[in-house]
Amino acid sequence: MTENIWAYRVDVDYLAADLTGYRVEALDGSIGKVDKHSDEVTDAYLVVDTGVWILGKEVLLPAGLVTRIDHTAAVVHVDRSKERIKAAPEFHRGEHLGDAGHRESLVTHYLSGMPFGVPPA
Repeated sequence: MTENIWAYRVDVDYLAADLTGYRVEALDGSIGKVDKHSDEVTDAYLVVDTGVWILGKEVLLPAGLVTRIDHTAAVVHVDRSKERIKAAPEFHRGEHLGDAGHRESLVTHYLSGMPFGVPPA
């Protein structure tokens, strides 16, 4: 697939509301809530506060991992497992938000071993 991982998929309705506070569902369960998001073209992402799940870690999820947004239930669905997200490179807002190297490490992490847009087995 040649889509940009930093852009929402064409079939995802991300413009209907502010996603802050939406619950985030991985393939195997809830991982936290959206703390911040960007819907900029080719630079879209979610900052997810995982709360007590992994001791309050924040993770950066490229918008291309979002498969569906349920605005009625305030839920964002992503196509990676909790374990894959938990194992992502650590995210610190003040250091990593505009850091190209950190973003590249996220792309490598989220796409290694699986084609973009295809959920892991």
